[in-house]
Amino acid sequence: MSSSNTFGSKRLVVGAHYGMRDWLSQRVTAVVMALFTVALLVQVLLPGELGYDKWAGIFSTQWMKVLTFITIVALAWHAWVGVRDIWMDYVKPVGLRLALQVFTIAWLVGCAGWAVQVLWRL
Repeated sequence: MSSSNTFGSKRLVVGAHYGMRDWLSQRVTAVVMALFTVALLVQVLLPGELGYDKWAGIFSTQWMKVLTFITIVALAWHAWVGVRDIWMDYVKPVGLRLALQVFTIAWLVGCAGWAVQVLWRL
């Protein structure tokens, strides 16, 4: 008689709570972006003409620069988790998936760096 096992799953189980961490980071970064949006809307809706001087004034205070920086990092992380999951779910060739992930990281770091440069130029 053969002792081969022909039943059960051959699925490789990685770590417990792996998806929970991604789910939680998506929610936390979304809350950070929502708080930034509310803070920005409050600033914009204050009386006065909306022009360059008002925009520069909004982002000239240190607390708003810090909140904007945190939001830029949160947006990049939020995008990374989402796009990484898309690559992992739909791109099966490992080499192509790795190349897309590296490109995504480089693009997000470049965009975040550019945004911070613009922010601190004001």
